[in-house]
Amino acid sequence: MARKTPEPVQVVKQRRDAALNALVGGVPYITFMGISFDRRGDELTGVLSFEDKLIGNPMLPAIHGGVTAAFLEVTAMISLSWAYIWEDFESGALDVEALAAGNLPRLPKTIDFTVDYLRSGLPRDAYARATITRAGRRYASVQAEAWQDNRDRPFAQATAHFLMPRPDPSGD
Repeated sequence: MARKTPEPVQVVKQRRDAALNALVGGVPYITFMGISFDRRGDELTGVLSFEDKLIGNPMLPAIHGGVTAAFLEVTAMISLSWAYIWEDFESGALDVEALAAGNLPRLPKTIDFTVDYLRSGLPRDAYARATITRAGRRYASVQAEAWQDNRDRPFAQATAHFLMPRPDPSGD
């Protein structure tokens, strides 16, 4: 039995990055907020690049609470979606060209979202990671945490529950 030659690592990285960019680029709000994602294998880190428009209280100054909540929710949703499509993407069942052309999988829908504000978000870049605590066919739970200079000192954390998209019965 002949073994399939593995793809060069650079080709694999480019395909994964293209898929992630298509997924993130499919939600204009993510671009508007200035959120991007750093991918290492299947692990994502959300990056909220600082801009003056993100400040809610100029006296402190502090990042607006709504911006913080949106950043955590986006990180949770994209991380969940990335985990959800990972197997299909890696097996070739999900085509990068189709993603780039706008044929994106449906995103999970937020059922509820709770944020704990632990301290003020300072006027600098912020980072977030999400952990999927339960992933079923219909429902998923995700926890997310945001930090700035020190990962051990988060400034906010969130718990989210999502309704998972139902597979297309037509198989498309």
